[in-house]
Amino acid sequence: MLRIENLTGIRGTEKLFQGINFDVQSGQMVWLRGANGSGKTTLLRMLTGISVPEVGEILWNGETLAKSEAFRRQLVYLGHSNGLKDDLTAMESLQFLTRIHGRSADVPALEEALKKMGVFHRRHLPVRMLSQGQRKRVALARLALETQPGVWVLDEPIDSLDDSGVAVVAQLLKTHLGRGGRAILTSHIPLQIEGVDIQTLQLEKRRAP
Repeated sequence: MLRIENLTGIRGTEKLFQGINFDVQSGQMVWLRGANGSGKTTLLRMLTGISVPEVGEILWNGETLAKSEAFRRQLVYLGHSNGLKDDLTAMESLQFLTRIHGRSADVPALEEALKKMGVFHRRHLPVRMLSQGQRKRVALARLALETQPGVWVLDEPIDSLDDSGVAVVAQLLKTHLGRGGRAILTSHIPLQIEGVDIQTLQLEKRRAP
């Protein structure tokens, strides 16, 4: 179980949110919502272990994230910037993302993931020559390589995508949750996934005193 207890988010001297409590069970998806500046990305970074909360705890099976090697093995994090390298090709970029997540994938698997995301025909182009939507699809192809239940933390995964891209991401999430995975994501665009109960966590932007 992934459990968040009494979490407070602070950026500089500004308190973004406080007293956040929720669990993410096997097969569950949490949609993190809130206005710009409410702390969504800050919370996601805490969930990945990139940032350490000053107040509150994040636990994986009762163990703090900082101490949990098991959590790091299960985590897949895709930030809003996609993490792609402009000078690498789409194929090379996907391979790079796979390696930094501690995974391995052969060429046929990488090609199949790019096909699933509809960018196989762009696989040899440098990332700098891709549109924003195509870059997003290349980054999201990382999810198509996953076969085990794990924890997906996704910052605006359907931003810049057209309807067909959104549909592919919805299917990837449905498959992932169906095998017992967990997902926490932000999105300004409502995401409907047939047969999936999406839990909503609303962050309210705090007013300056």
